[in-house]
Amino acid sequence: MSNNSNGGNSYMLSIIEVRQRELWDTFVNAQSGGHFLQSWGWGTLKAGAGWHPLRLALWDTQREQIIGGAQILRRTAAHMPPRLGHLAYIPRGPVLDWSRRDDTNSTHISALFFAQLLPFLRRQGAIALQVELPFEVGEEHAVQACDALMAMQFHPVQPVQPIRTIVLDLAAGDDSLLANMKEKWRYNIRLAGRKGVQVRVARTQEDVEAWYRLLQITGRRDHFGIHTFDYYWRAWQLFAPRQQAQLLLAEYEGQLLAGIFVGCMARQAIYLYGASSNEHRNLMPNYLLQWEAIRWAREQGATSYDFWGIPQTDDAGEAMAGVYRFKSGWGGRIVHFAGSYEYVFHPLLMSMARRITK
Repeated sequence: MSNNSNGGNSYMLSIIEVRQRELWDTFVNAQSGGHFLQSWGWGTLKAGAGWHPLRLALWDTQREQIIGGAQILRRTAAHMPPRLGHLAYIPRGPVLDWSRRDDTNSTHISALFFAQLLPFLRRQGAIALQVELPFEVGEEHAVQACDALMAMQFHPVQPVQPIRTIVLDLAAGDDSLLANMKEKWRYNIRLAGRKGVQVRVARTQEDVEAWYRLLQITGRRDHFGIHTFDYYWRAWQLFAPRQQAQLLLAEYEGQLLAGIFVGCMARQAIYLYGASSNEHRNLMPNYLLQWEAIRWAREQGATSYDFWGIPQTDDAGEAMAGVYRFKSGWGGRIVHFAGSYEYVFHPLLMSMARRITK
């Protein structure tokens, strides 16, 4: 693949093959800007939902190490012939240090990465590339990344992933975490425990199937769409054995009442999917369940817990107001992500794609 030389350093963009999965996940997991959506398993999961994952790494050939990379998800634009090209998307990436410079000529590593990435994607037939940054608004890396992307002719676009969320700092111990949450939340956690609600980790396909039945109930009750069972079963198979995610189940007298799927990568846990029964809601299983998920995340070395999406406003009339109230009671802080940016390789084709999908 392409190669750039800068003084004494040489950088090569290369495709990461399946046999290098451990190398990729180790790299993502070790970076401060790493994210669960950049994990190998996430790309594999999305491959079953119409996306084609591609992992590209920028190698420092002198030091023989990866210094930047991106998992890129690709798919054909809706209702357009595949021969016309595809759309490319980097969810919560790329994974690189936006402040780092080449030590011979002070060029930013991000500039070296995109100088090779953009021509490569153009040659591969990309119509456009959407980059969704993993940083918070106002964070130093966020400012550097946004400025760099705008300088490279990217422009802001509507994000795919939640742009507003609540993040809980896990650095404190259990006592401090309990003290920082709302009093009612502490009471409900203890109530669930006193009433006999128990939380355990899913172990079998039957466990995942039982949780999926609850997810179907939850989707109908709360009016949101869900994937097929195979999607979640595949997710559990990909992540749980590697301790990159767990499906936690809350039960009462052997009856499943609720369950949540929590991912963990690069010291950040993410509450991805949740389901609950219409029965025994007075036992407050969701509170004990979330608390045990937070404790599991800390055991995995996570320093933060992302509740993964809240409404754009705090309006009590908002459709997801109940979700916001539940997530806001744990003592976390509201976070806005830096946003999503797009680079268009073929303006005419992109204009056609937008008209068709409207």
